[in-house]
Amino acid sequence: MKKIVQFCKECIAELKKVVWPSRSEVVASVKIVLISTIVVALILGLFDFVFTEGLRLVF
Repeated sequence: MKKIVQFCKECIAELKKVVWPSRSEVVASVKIVLISTIVVALILGLFDFVFTEGLRLVF
């Protein structure tokens, strides 16, 4: 039981050392992730369309 209590105390101590991002940093990061995800999805969709149409022309 002592080891569990010690572990919890150490976890709390480590979490106090963490530098949490501000709200504006989180919002900026989320925007970057969303925009990059949409851009990659559009590029992959375009490639899929081009390859599908190319194969339809061949066959």
